Amino acid sequence: MLQVLEPSGGGSGRHFLDLCRAMQHRGHSVTAVYSPVRAEAAFVSELEGIGLDRVIPLGMRRAPGPWDITAWRYLRKIATEQGPFDLIHGHSSKAGALTRLRLPGKHVPVLYTPHAFRTMDPTLGSKGRLIYGGIERLLGNWLTDRLICVSQDEYNHALSLGISKARLSIVVNGVNAPPISQGVAIRKRYGIAQDALLFGFVGRMTRQKAPERLVAAFARIAQQLPQAHLLMIGIGELASTVTDMIKTAGLEHRASIDGSVPGVTAIDAVDVVVMPSRYEAMSYVMLEAAAAGKPLLLADVGGARTVLEHGKNGYIVPNSDDPKELALAMTRLADPKLLASLTAEARRRKDGYTLAGMADATEKIYYDMLGYPVPAPLKMPEKVRPQNVAAF
Repeated sequence: MLQVLEPSGGGSGRHFLDLCRAMQHRGHSVTAVYSPVRAEAAFVSELEGIGLDRVIPLGMRRAPGPWDITAWRYLRKIATEQGPFDLIHGHSSKAGALTRLRLPGKHVPVLYTPHAFRTMDPTLGSKGRLIYGGIERLLGNWLTDRLICVSQDEYNHALSLGISKARLSIVVNGVNAPPISQGVAIRKRYGIAQDALLFGFVGRMTRQKAPERLVAAFARIAQQLPQAHLLMIGIGELASTVTDMIKTAGLEHRASIDGSVPGVTAIDAVDVVVMPSRYEAMSYVMLEAAAAGKPLLLADVGGARTVLEHGKNGYIVPNSDDPKELALAMTRLADPKLLASLTAEARRRKDGYTLAGMADATEKIYYDMLGYPVPAPLKMPEKVRPQNVAAF
């Protein structure tokens, strides 16, 4: 199989690595194509260390332009010279478009995982929505054998774009259980008391993830809740903006921002994971926080209701730049009894989204596309106890 991805950061990069590794370990031949233009060093190192059949860099850019013709031609060359492939799977919009635009000839099943349609961004203007929506509808209905959505919200959005239900499947992302041994050390690293109320943000410092919303909300409650602290883990173009907001509010000793610590490790240290995103399909941070048994405070975006039942294991707040509702929810979570109740329920639900389950569901779609039955799992032979040995 040929797996293709343009962005290496965030959930799409994590999904790509996990899926390539799972398919290779299940005996499939995997060739991975990634773009070095925006590739993070850690992503490249991990991808090259999986042991795939081939890992090929291809200069794909996020923005559309004449360079896409060159990338498309090189991708066609890879498919011809490194193949034949039984199927091709493109991830995110750019790789999804390049893998689906094809010339006449022998057909190879092509799958596409958007990892959040561009049209899910609520700030996208009507003209942009019309253009991007039209492209997705055309490619989805005519050049896609199967479009894999990562949440019910993304599936519903695909239907709203006019993509045929027959082309769609849902496979929710899966994660391994996050490590739970670094919480104390993480708090000590940033000088945060072990009994402090710690709100945590993990993600890229981008407009989509809206970290500035959280800082604005924290600034509103900081004086009222002196025991509250904020830890933000991530890098991106808004990192300096967020840092300046923290300094302007005089919260340098109560709010920390750092991009050098793995987000999945930092989750263990926080009491509540906050995601104020403007749009999502199914965030890995949501899943990792849920798998860690942490209460969640999420904007009402795609995937939020997959992992969060409002009032049970956290709160969903309106998707708004007005920090009032987010600040109010943070104030409520400062109640020790309420926080303990939400934490207990979050821990009860923490085993719901596994990496193996995601790989199983995706592999089944692959077999369906090829018209093959899903192989039965191998069973280990039972050990035969010698007749003259007593059982204890």
